[in-house]
Amino acid sequence: MEIMSRSAVAPVATHDTMDAPEDEPAGKRPRFYREILLIALCYSAYSLVRNLVPTTHTKALNLGRQVLRFEHGLHLNIELSINRLFTHVHWLCVGADYYYSSLHFVLTIGVLVWLYIRHPDRYVFYRRLIFATTVLALFGFWLFPLAPPRMLPGFVDTVLSFHTEGLYASGASPIASVSNQYAAMPSLHTGWSLWCAIAIFDVVRSRWVRAIAVSYPILTVIVILGTANHYVLDAAGGVVTLGCGYLVTRGVRLVIPRLGPAARVFSHD
Repeated sequence: MEIMSRSAVAPVATHDTMDAPEDEPAGKRPRFYREILLIALCYSAYSLVRNLVPTTHTKALNLGRQVLRFEHGLHLNIELSINRLFTHVHWLCVGADYYYSSLHFVLTIGVLVWLYIRHPDRYVFYRRLIFATTVLALFGFWLFPLAPPRMLPGFVDTVLSFHTEGLYASGASPIASVSNQYAAMPSLHTGWSLWCAIAIFDVVRSRWVRAIAVSYPILTVIVILGTANHYVLDAAGGVVTLGCGYLVTRGVRLVIPRLGPAARVFSHD
């Protein structure tokens, strides 16, 4: 009877607990005010560093030409063809400009909020992943200041040509004067959109939702090429940066529990 009694009251592991990462208890949601503060501070630091990256216009243009020559040797130089296709279809080009300037932030923040509210057991991992990816991208901006295709002869700057307004305005606009125009390698549009797709694919079981998620980074790559804001190699760089971010994130997950309370700001507390 004593054995049966103990067995009856023994805790039973739930499916969620079994699936949750070992350092992220299932259902453990980080404190909202701290998350908002952390994200705001990290994005402010990212924006500051991104715009402080030393740039030389001539060097950035030369690197752009070198990228095109390298892609030509690999038969990957499809940017000009896609750019010309976009510029011949007015609605497509204008839509792509607004897509480029808005969804990059809106969907990324939306997925973060969705994970925080609906999937707190996965939120911390994906928050770490996008932070690591973004920080690594800053090294690329610093070490490889690259002029986007729209600055090179033959390409059409769609924002200037179609008079669309956006966060990434070109030329002599006020936004262009305070934004680093040579932060093309790697493409964070690609990295962040792929991050969104992976996060959604990981936690959603609906096939049609997964299909939409997978199509998002594909469409994003087409848009960044069509608007002449990035090269094919920039998109590849975004994928590689996300992969490196994953390796860093896994390393942080192993190290943080050993660092004590001082590191808990990056954990699930």
